[in-house]
Amino acid sequence: MAAPEVHHLFHHAIADHSFSADRQTLAVTRDNVIDLYQRSGKTFQLKDELTGHDKTVTGVDIAPNSGKIVTCSQDRNAYVWEPSPQGWKPTLVLLRINRAATCVRWAPSETKFAVGSGARLIPVCYFEEEDNWWVSKHVKKPIRSTITTVAWHPNSVLLAAGSTDGHARVFSSFIKGVDARPEPSAWGERLPFNTVCGEFLNNTAGWIHSVAFSPSGNALAFAAHDSSLTVVYPSAPEQPPRAVISISTQLLPFMSLVWSSEDEIIAAGYNCEAYRFQGSDGGWQLAGSLEAKSRPGLSDQREESALNMFRNMDLKGKTSDDTKLKTVHQNTINTIRSFQESGGKVTKISSSGVDGRVVVWNV
Repeated sequence: MAAPEVHHLFHHAIADHSFSADRQTLAVTRDNVIDLYQRSGKTFQLKDELTGHDKTVTGVDIAPNSGKIVTCSQDRNAYVWEPSPQGWKPTLVLLRINRAATCVRWAPSETKFAVGSGARLIPVCYFEEEDNWWVSKHVKKPIRSTITTVAWHPNSVLLAAGSTDGHARVFSSFIKGVDARPEPSAWGERLPFNTVCGEFLNNTAGWIHSVAFSPSGNALAFAAHDSSLTVVYPSAPEQPPRAVISISTQLLPFMSLVWSSEDEIIAAGYNCEAYRFQGSDGGWQLAGSLEAKSRPGLSDQREESALNMFRNMDLKGKTSDDTKLKTVHQNTINTIRSFQESGGKVTKISSSGVDGRVVVWNV
C-alpha cells in the first residue's frame, strides 16, 4: 500500500481544511485567516490569504462545482468568497447569531450551506437574487446546546447535526424556491422546514463530535466523546429506526468521520491516527488502523521500542526520543474528508490536525 502524502504546512493547529474539485487548491484555517495553497509538483505552495475575520476561523468549505469558498468564525460571521480578476471577493452572510459559528458545509446542490453555532441554532443560508446577498433561515427546535458538527444528505434537503447536548439529529432544511421537492426516503416524505426526522441520544450523553450520512443517505453515523461510534438505520417516517448499533472502543474519542463505502467508515481523532470500522445493519466492528497496513513492521517496531526504551532508561536515565509519536500525525486529527472517489467508493481521504499537517491517505 502506498505511503501517505504528508504536507507539513506550519506550526499552528488546523481546525478545518478543504480541497478544490481538481485537488490543485487547498484551503486551511490558520488563526483568523484562511491560507490558500496551490499544488506545485508534490508539494503545496502558499498562494493567497483570505483575511476578513477578526477571530479564530472555525470552518472552511470549497464548493466542488462553482469553486466558491464559504468560511465561518468565532466572530459570529460567515463569508462566501468568489474568484474575480482582482482576487477573492467576499460577500458577508446574514447569519443573525449571537454566539460563535463552529462549522460550515455546502449542500451537495451548492445552492445553500449550513453553519453550526453556539447560539443553539443552525442558520441555513441561501442566496437571495433580488437583494444580491446571502440570507439565512434558522433551524432551532429542539436544539438545546452548541452545534459542533453538520453534514448534508445527498438530496441537499436533509441535514444532520451533532451537539453538546449528546444528541445527533436529522432536520429538514427544505426552502421553497431554492430546493426541488425531495424523493420520499426512510427519513420522511413531506418535509417542511425544521421538521425533525430523527433524534438519537448517545448512550452516555457525551458530546457529539462528528455526524455523517452514508453515500446512499440511508444510514447515519455519529461519534461521541465517550469514544463510541453509533450507526443508525431508519425504517420509515415517524417509526423507530430499524437498527441502532453503537460500538464502544478503547481508543480516545473520534473528532471526524467519513464513509468510504456503504459498509465502511473511517474515523480519526485524539488517537492521532485513522481507524476503519466495517459492518452493516447486522453489526459493526473496529477493523484496524489505516497506518498499520501502510507501514509494515510497525507493531514489531513498537514492541522493540518498548524494550529499547527501558534499556535506554537503565543506561542513560532517559529514553531515546519520547517527544515523537509513532503515527504520521503528531497531534489530534480535527478533520478527515473524502479526497478521491471512484466507482462510488472513496479511494483516498485527507486529514488535518493540531500539528499543522495535511495528510492524503490511500484507503
